[in-house]
Amino acid sequence: MNVFHSALLGLIQGLGEFLPISSSGHLLLARFLLGIQDYSGPAQSMYKVLDILLHVGTLIPLIIVFWKDWWDMLRHPVRNRTLLYLFIASLPTLVMYIAAKKLFPDADGFSVFDSGWFLGASFLITAFFLLVCDIVASHRGSARKNVGFLQAVVMGIFQGIGLIPGVSRSGSTILGGVLSGLDKKKAASFSFMMSAPAILGSLIMEGKDALEEGLFDHMEIFPIAVGILAAALSGYFALRFMLKIVSSVPLCRFAVYLAVIGIVYLIFQLAGSTLFPAFSPVAAAG
Repeated sequence: MNVFHSALLGLIQGLGEFLPISSSGHLLLARFLLGIQDYSGPAQSMYKVLDILLHVGTLIPLIIVFWKDWWDMLRHPVRNRTLLYLFIASLPTLVMYIAAKKLFPDADGFSVFDSGWFLGASFLITAFFLLVCDIVASHRGSARKNVGFLQAVVMGIFQGIGLIPGVSRSGSTILGGVLSGLDKKKAASFSFMMSAPAILGSLIMEGKDALEEGLFDHMEIFPIAVGILAAALSGYFALRFMLKIVSSVPLCRFAVYLAVIGIVYLIFQLAGSTLFPAFSPVAAAG
């Protein structure tokens, strides 16, 4: 495995996990541009393992930044209801994940999007979500400062939508929080905390599949460690940055960026470029 590729993908994972731009979408885009999406054999196994373990890197800043919150939740699980609401918020996402697998077994649920055929449209969906979030937040007077049952459920549903590569999990859940009555700062804070159980769940499920497929047999420790470190460092600064600016900086600035790359991606697709897959799940699968 190329150490440079590992470090770059780790950097993208860390930034994309907390900035509302979609880490999964940008990782997929980076693999297309670097020419590593179509690797096969041991090389493909290595990059699949890297994708799984990069989640460890983004889990580290969540533990560091919110350590007081985690500690208080563990010490006072009854008084501090955040842990309960995090559990509630995870349920709609889990239900949507399982339902997609049941309804679309041939496509393996949300995996139908993994080839990147829908990526340009996904970036545009995220851009739309961020614009709506700004509009709702700016036209509303008072907003809730605390998460309740309704907010947890709505944000959990939007987190499920964020399972599509290119649809930002953080952007979607912040929108869900704002639509259900939270102010942007509290919605962002709870959104980032929601990513901890989501990352752990993904790590467990994907790690289990990787073990069964024997993907860890080809693991190279050093480049993977570099990728995890890059994800942890970039994730820490991205998380701190977002918590600092989310109340004062419009999310539409990220929306403009996403709209541009989404449109460019679609133009390449419609022009028949071989760089990206055709805009068709059938063509992508073939």
